[in-house]
Amino acid sequence: MPPSFVHRITKYDPADRDEHGHYTGAEDTASDHGQVEAAYLAAIAAFAVASDIDRLEIREPAVTGFVHFGVEPPVEGHGLGGLFPPDLTGYHDGAEVSLPVALELVRAMLRDQGAWCRLEVGDVFSVHVGWDQYVYVGSDRLCADAVARTRELGLFAEPLTASPYAAEVDEAEVTEPADEDFWTRVRTTLAARKTLLLEESYLRNAARWHRLTPENLDTVRAGLGPRALLTLWPDLNPDLGAVLAALPEEGSVEFVWETHDGMISYAIVDDTEYQDLATQVADARAACVLPLSLDERHPMLCAALPDSDGVLRARW
Repeated sequence: MPPSFVHRITKYDPADRDEHGHYTGAEDTASDHGQVEAAYLAAIAAFAVASDIDRLEIREPAVTGFVHFGVEPPVEGHGLGGLFPPDLTGYHDGAEVSLPVALELVRAMLRDQGAWCRLEVGDVFSVHVGWDQYVYVGSDRLCADAVARTRELGLFAEPLTASPYAAEVDEAEVTEPADEDFWTRVRTTLAARKTLLLEESYLRNAARWHRLTPENLDTVRAGLGPRALLTLWPDLNPDLGAVLAALPEEGSVEFVWETHDGMISYAIVDDTEYQDLATQVADARAACVLPLSLDERHPMLCAALPDSDGVLRARW
């Protein structure tokens, strides 16, 4: 169950809304990177303190995808620089962070710098950042003092029945755990095919690719990120010319290729970029094309890594 008491925190005066609830005032929808942004963080901190929260769990973390919808341009590191290492170790579904780190994550989301996640403490507390500087804070307590503090900071805390960004746990598309039965099927498939392609989605919009063999399976498995989504595909095609020739005449696809040093890369390309792509991958030793549409993507297997106790908690 989500927290019982939810407030929408904004800089937008409710008096400046029309009969449909749309804001008609003069406030900018971007962060000021200054006093107002600091007020948002102080308000969230007040709700956390009132709820006795000093650590939060990262849920459904994401980084900038091939399409960026933020008001501000994306920045290197997705706004996570200084919070996590360059490889983003520690930024994953289920990771616990201190309240100060959680507030810095909110800052990055307010600035639309690329990173986005839900911040939660079970059914006790939650923070969700939406479009246009809308922040939703949920608690199992009324937090009257925090509401008053928000007003003192020049912001508005409006009660709601629920956050529009609360997770819909009943709508998870991947419900199969990557348990021992899953890995047994992988081994069986490998025994027949010798080599397979594994897509490891360790964050939303971020993936690592592995060419699996019977010899390296255990090593690859040991290095997978927590709660990663694992998607198994047929192996790359060594006939690069045939792969390039099979690109669709229009639309976007995911192109995956392996260089001669064994590194696997991927890119989202459309029909206007095929010529540049052919030049970029001219020395590749194998490649494949995967559709972007979920209706057209038909992997061999798909499952999410459970936690160490065997329970699948990732919400893909």
